[in-house]
Amino acid sequence: MERERLMKIAGILENQPINEQRIENSVLEILNAVGEDIDRDGLLRTPKRVARMYSELLAGYRVDPAALVNDALFDVTYDEVVIVRDIEFYSLCEHHLLPILGRAHVAYIPRGRVIGLSKIPRIVDMFARRLQVQERMTTQIADFINELLNPHGVAVVVEAIHLCAMMRGVKKHDARMTTSAMHGAFRTSLATRQEFLDNISRGASPLRI
Repeated sequence: MERERLMKIAGILENQPINEQRIENSVLEILNAVGEDIDRDGLLRTPKRVARMYSELLAGYRVDPAALVNDALFDVTYDEVVIVRDIEFYSLCEHHLLPILGRAHVAYIPRGRVIGLSKIPRIVDMFARRLQVQERMTTQIADFINELLNPHGVAVVVEAIHLCAMMRGVKKHDARMTTSAMHGAFRTSLATRQEFLDNISRGASPLRI
């Protein structure tokens, strides 16, 4: 699949590097606004650290999806369910810039072509390392794999803890959010969908922070 189409599907912001200097200046403004002494030892390098941190945490906007896939698509005669479960991820809530911590479970039914195992967690990270809401991230992962592979079906389930609900507002420490997106056979066939859900629930351990 051509690079331009992959970039459009992935929503990549090409040629827009993060402006770390502007982030540093903004962090200084925040520290001043909350009444901190920006000249004390512990805060002297904080703006620079935060700027570098955001470059890492939000790297998903600038991934080259063609390089990510790297031709790791293989013709294989296999038409049963492929599942990669318990893919750990972190993201940032776009409403409060607080962490979302969770795991994703991804399945697809090949239509004569499979993708290298390591690529699915990388696809999850590409969408997780952005300012996100969990619902959108779930559909983005499913849509991208569906467009990339044209399989018989794709299923994605994401479970996550949102620190914006734990640290502020309702302050519900044990609240977990689960979202799903289904395409093809996983949407139309109850038995196929149930096979996927049974597999990801088998031996599942609770999310922890």
